[in-house]
Amino acid sequence: MAGVPKYAVVLDACVLYPAKLRNLLLSLAERGAFHARWSQEIQDEWIRNLLAKGKEGITEEKLARTAQQMIDAIEDSVIEGYEYLIESLTLPDANDRHVLAAAIVGHADAIVTFNLKDFPQQEIMERHKIEIIHPDDFLVFQYDLNNVEFLSAIKEMREKMKNPPLTAEKLANSFAVAGLPQTAARMQDAIDLI
Repeated sequence: MAGVPKYAVVLDACVLYPAKLRNLLLSLAERGAFHARWSQEIQDEWIRNLLAKGKEGITEEKLARTAQQMIDAIEDSVIEGYEYLIESLTLPDANDRHVLAAAIVGHADAIVTFNLKDFPQQEIMERHKIEIIHPDDFLVFQYDLNNVEFLSAIKEMREKMKNPPLTAEKLANSFAVAGLPQTAARMQDAIDLI
């Protein structure tokens, strides 16, 4: 993308859905670790799925405010004009074609997703030069690139958690439970710093 020379990643709805993961990814992006991108369709998907869960205290208004804060925090985050590509793409799950289309139009280097099986790595890499990365691997890459910035982001995130407040150990454990064991292990190794 013009004016944004950073490694650009499309964050799939499944990695924006969990609040702690969304918070960490966007905190790292805000700090300049990478350029986070998504489409309005991706935003709508994670919000719709979270609302469907029916968790107490989560309202459409709160999530709309969160979505707007995301857009405000990350310059050039929302990808537009990708819809014309959707029908021409083939993926195991046709409902994920919009993510790949957004990544292509948004000049993304990677898609960060839990749904690796829905994005055939070799085929997408060969044709579109886009990596498909599990969020745990992506976060470990971010840690390895700049562990001070990574741990600072985690510490800041934990300090903002007031309802309920979390110890560093509980926060690390929550990442392990969420399917991010490598990230949790890195946090455990530096527990006194977060």
